[in-house]
Amino acid sequence: MAKLVLGPLLRHVNETSATVWVETDVSCDVTIAGHTARTFQVGGQHFALVRLENLGPRTEYEVQLDKQTVWPEPGSTFPKPVIRTGDVRRIAFGSCRAAPNQPVGPDALDAFAQRLMHTPEQEWPQALILLGDQVYADEPTEATKQWLRDHRHGTHEPDGEVVHFSEYARLYHETWGDPEIRWLLSVVPTSMIFDDHDVRDDWNTSAAWRAEMKDKPWWRNRIRGAISSYWVYQHLGNLGPEELARDPLYAKVRAQGTDVLPLLEEFAEEADKETEGRKSTWWSFRRDFGRARLLMVDTRCGRILENGRRKMVSDAEFEWLERNADGEYDHLLIGSSLPWLMPHALSHFQSLNEIGARKKGWQGRAAEKIRQAADLEHWPAFRESFDRLTRMIEKVANNGAATVCVLSGDVHHSYVAEAEFPAPTKATVTQLVCSPVHNEPPDVFLPIFRLSWSRIAAWVFRRLASLVGVPKDLVRWRKTSGPHFGNSVALLEFDGRRACYRLFSATGAETASVLLGREPQ
Repeated sequence: MAKLVLGPLLRHVNETSATVWVETDVSCDVTIAGHTARTFQVGGQHFALVRLENLGPRTEYEVQLDKQTVWPEPGSTFPKPVIRTGDVRRIAFGSCRAAPNQPVGPDALDAFAQRLMHTPEQEWPQALILLGDQVYADEPTEATKQWLRDHRHGTHEPDGEVVHFSEYARLYHETWGDPEIRWLLSVVPTSMIFDDHDVRDDWNTSAAWRAEMKDKPWWRNRIRGAISSYWVYQHLGNLGPEELARDPLYAKVRAQGTDVLPLLEEFAEEADKETEGRKSTWWSFRRDFGRARLLMVDTRCGRILENGRRKMVSDAEFEWLERNADGEYDHLLIGSSLPWLMPHALSHFQSLNEIGARKKGWQGRAAEKIRQAADLEHWPAFRESFDRLTRMIEKVANNGAATVCVLSGDVHHSYVAEAEFPAPTKATVTQLVCSPVHNEPPDVFLPIFRLSWSRIAAWVFRRLASLVGVPKDLVRWRKTSGPHFGNSVALLEFDGRRACYRLFSATGAETASVLLGREPQ
């Protein structure tokens, strides 16, 4: 009898349809709410994405493998799996979630799931946005490290880091296999994007970083395993019915009938060349949640780094972002694993460092070492892209939206910053950060985070940046909440043209609440 290895994960949901992702142990038919899909094979593993059509506002469901019910599990005390369509009023988000048994404090997403189990269904969020570092490929658990040692004999692969598809799969099994997390992901639709640890720390920081990695004998296998597993476990579920129907790779995967791992690894290798300006795939995507629109931006694989160019995303991808920012909605959400507006001193330092790293000789080499050591790789470290995003957001903020919110993580503390443009905008523009979900930094970093927000540090680094030629900022910003430390999950609640950012710690305490938006004039 076929067994359910992982899932079900409720992924794309709109007014009448949904997709549900599962992993099984053998090839089989997967049936959910009267809709069936055949699994496809990747390596020794089997997956399916089941499309459900013509749904009503609420559909309870079971998972059947070859007509045998496997979910909910017998004796389960969790609320029944359910798919809810219609109005979206609550969206949860966060980033940086290490595996449940890592020693990095209590898991805020697990705690959030446990609270929802005892909360009326009508108060559950209608979406969950995971903003990167869903798995830590370079910081696996002790159990996975031992498993790698047991399965590798005489190889030159890096000790304590995963490389191949099957090894990445083990990370997802650890991270999503926790019972409470598994239930949460079966009832709340998720949208996801990768950050560096989903592949490797500092992924695509610079052309120098890529050159260093390319020389390592195991890197080719590493990037093939990372991107092919990301496509299976995360990206596929981001796509809606129309996008799936026109996706050529998905069509090949479904039609092949044999193991598609070689196909996915070839695809992954081509996707990795995007930094050279060769467009082979598209990880960014758009989701409409009623009167809110999410534009999820790939800020890692889509960077342009070669031939002296340095952009967060290519011109073609930025044009896509600008086109899709057009439209009628009340709230625009820009999902970016990396913050746009950062602590002022750190923002100016990153722009300053970018100029320093362009210099020849020891100065450029020193700036590059500092860039990699201090993780200077956010939007301000790609100054051309930072300014272009700023101009786009200012334009959108005068086109009818009530709020423009950049949702981010990565920086291991949470905060809210409100943007102020030279001419006041009609919409409230904010940077909303929730990080980490489960990966508390050492206490030594906390005073550094606080100092980076200080006015004196901001003034010093702005002066230094100006002296080396960093252009004047097109936007000013002020911190309106934070910095907040500790593992947390954020909730964005909509009430007409108003919104509210709420931050919940792993203990369940509400550590921040900020109202967003303005009443129509």
